[in-house]
Amino acid sequence: MALVKAGVVVLDCAEPEKLAEFYRELLEGERTAASANLVEVRGADGVRLAFRRDVNATPPSWPRPENSLQVHLDFLVEDLDEAERRVVGLGGRPTETRDAAGPYEERGYADPAGHSFTLRLLPPTAPKQG
Repeated sequence: MALVKAGVVVLDCAEPEKLAEFYRELLEGERTAASANLVEVRGADGVRLAFRRDVNATPPSWPRPENSLQVHLDFLVEDLDEAERRVVGLGGRPTETRDAAGPYEERGYADPAGHSFTLRLLPPTAPKQG
């Protein structure tokens, strides 16, 4: 029997209720737990995120070196343009304005508290040939 039952990524922020709502909407999930200093959500696909109150939290400054990247989240999507509209509509902002070069298309964003994340296009799954 596994000792660890589940993992949860926890982001520090000044307003966990607001940030949890951003990710709950983005992930089309549900709020699964809440206390005075922590709110947890589970996305429709099972990903678990929690948001811990830290009144002194400062947003990461990635890609600048001061207060640089503290955590980075990747979300796989089928349509980058549609996902971007959803992120911006929920209060997120683009941090990279062009698609990354390479085999995977991706775009960078910051959530309302300044944490960075990437929307990455699901690789196409073509039927096997021959």
